[in-house]
Amino acid sequence: MPQIWMTYDELATLNGCSTAEARQQALHLSLDRRKSRDGNTRVKLNAALMGRFFETVRESDFALDDAIAALRETHRQMSGVIATGQESLRRGVA
Repeated sequence: MPQIWMTYDELATLNGCSTAEARQQALHLSLDRRKSRDGNTRVKLNAALMGRFFETVRESDFALDDAIAALRETHRQMSGVIATGQESLRRGVA
């Protein structure tokens, strides 16, 4: 089973709460905690929190997919305008 470790700030973002509330939640849920070499304390997510994390990743992927699709559509539209403009130039239409 994968392990996901987050700082209290990251956990707060995931849960939509303050850092202090995230710390209290970690204590209440008895999540494993470790001090990292960078000086930050990280907590290991339990199965429910990992599920929430994966769901947010999936949502962001959809947003990214939508942005990519919009860029491709814009490119397609702009390519059509350029192609139309080039055809006009070939025919001598200004």
